[in-house]
Amino acid sequence: MSDMHLSDVTTLRERARQNVQNGAVTEGYNADRQEVVRLLNEALATELVCVLRYKRHYFMATGLKASVAASEFLEHANQEAEHADKLAERIVQLGGEPEFNPDLLTRNSHAQYVAGNTLKEMVYEDLVAERIAIDSYREIIQYMGDKDPTTRRIFEDILAQEEEHADDMADILADL
Repeated sequence: MSDMHLSDVTTLRERARQNVQNGAVTEGYNADRQEVVRLLNEALATELVCVLRYKRHYFMATGLKASVAASEFLEHANQEAEHADKLAERIVQLGGEPEFNPDLLTRNSHAQYVAGNTLKEMVYEDLVAERIAIDSYREIIQYMGDKDPTTRRIFEDILAQEEEHADDMADILADL
């Protein structure tokens, strides 16, 4: 049995009225909020850099097998943009500011922006970037643990899609 006890309704109601300006962040929030916002901003930068790389690859993909890759590039660019939006929204919920300054994106991103010249290089670089995101997000999920289940769940959802992206890129790479 756990030592955890649930708060009674009166206590919950009283706590909810304290520090209401903190919005979603209540006294029960156990994570280091500044650190979580920093990690979210790094993930935001990673997603935005990936959007830009995938967009470039979408427009630059040429050759016989390019149409399959190009449609994946575009789909992934759009999904990475959705991830960025979820991360930015969570940053604001935690009282932080999402960092969209282009000068800081490549510095904060875990994945690199490598243009790639051939279709094979593009797919390879996208696969490498997905693998970086997968490792990075898995570590963040472990770091979050039970301290911030909402942020952990956002990263878990994004991780599942990044794993699909890596699979897609690996399949395309095998055919090139």
